[in-house]
Amino acid sequence: MTTLQQQLDSQHFSNDYELVNGVAMHAENPENFHIPPDVIKRHVNPSQFVELRIDSSRFSVHEDSLEKCSCPSCNGEMSKPILKHDHPASLIPLPIQNVPSRGWGEDFWVRVEERSGSLFRGAVDNPLIETRLHGLKQGDEIIFHEDHILAVHDSHRQELVAGMDVDDLKELAQWVGQIRRQG
Repeated sequence: MTTLQQQLDSQHFSNDYELVNGVAMHAENPENFHIPPDVIKRHVNPSQFVELRIDSSRFSVHEDSLEKCSCPSCNGEMSKPILKHDHPASLIPLPIQNVPSRGWGEDFWVRVEERSGSLFRGAVDNPLIETRLHGLKQGDEIIFHEDHILAVHDSHRQELVAGMDVDDLKELAQWVGQIRRQG
């Protein structure tokens, strides 16, 4: 039996697509690109939904394009668009959309099925527009690290907080206070 780390190490997507590290994105743009704090990520468990992003450096918008793209997570300027799914398809199903693949990045929801330390195994819970390019589709298994998590679905807020002890609640309160001071 292979471990989640071995599965993560051998996971490969077509066309140089890879999962985006949310921690690194936050470090590059801390005022606008927000991710859940570690205290929240430590409490993510099976059956919960987390948001991930897949992107490829192989594709970009042409430099002569007049269009500016804004990130759906932070509204910062980007070199190319990122497609976003607001909710998991199993919670809010949407009609099938016929959108052409363009090599853009894509934010999507994953239902967590297993956790081992900071590694997760889950199932993609959105019909992905760029499937033809990266090969990942709804229902596929995906392995990821907690650093890849961009968001935890709002429907889990109460459940996450209820599982915290006093130290976790203090850490969460400090994070919330810091976010309020920045806003």
